[in-house]
Amino acid sequence: MTRTAVVAGVGPGLGASLAQKFAAEGCRVALFARSTDYIEDLADDLPDPGEGLAVTVDLTDVEAIREAFETVREEFGPVDVLVNHASAASWTGLMDSSVEEFERAWDVNGRGAFVCSQEAVGDMLDDEGGTVIFTGATSAVRSRGGAIGFTAAKFAARGMAMDIAQEYGREGVHVAHVVIDGQIGGSGAEERAPERDPETFLDPDRMAETYWHLVTQDDPSTQPFEVHITNGPQTTEFL
Repeated sequence: MTRTAVVAGVGPGLGASLAQKFAAEGCRVALFARSTDYIEDLADDLPDPGEGLAVTVDLTDVEAIREAFETVREEFGPVDVLVNHASAASWTGLMDSSVEEFERAWDVNGRGAFVCSQEAVGDMLDDEGGTVIFTGATSAVRSRGGAIGFTAAKFAARGMAMDIAQEYGREGVHVAHVVIDGQIGGSGAEERAPERDPETFLDPDRMAETYWHLVTQDDPSTQPFEVHITNGPQTTEFL
């Protein structure tokens, strides 16, 4: 089966690894991001037998998202897999956060994922189902303190994923929420923290394997809603 996958929010690191893994497994992969040059280069270099399509889109713009999905349908057909991977960081606390900063985190993590999910699930319901995966964080299940916009947005995205799973699971739409408990390596992370043991970083290529496993599970009775990716005993974020 050749699947059409949308990775919403592609950059160096896990986003690129997801696109490469899905393409290597034979998917037609649409890459959504604001950075045109990066995703065009990545789309051109995806491994066989997959195909790549770079779609420049601001995931805070509702109409732009809907147009992006139309572009994917025209090129590849209906969407079978969606990864809501975009994230807007907001690392300030209650009294130091502006309304604009708080809303920016929500616009990407919340509203953007909502519109992407509407578009993709609509295709899946017209076909034979599909998979929607939300990239979460430790902050989606346990507040870290001092990052109110990011935490609120990630909590909201987790609730949204749960609601979609409950509403459409019986109709063949598998929804999963991936809690990333640790810092992802690659894209210069190790260089920015030379004092850290490289083994304490999460490997984005190995993480992409977990996402692909969520797509390919055959038995609907054992499909997980939530998966936690950690670096074994190296991580302390969840303690």
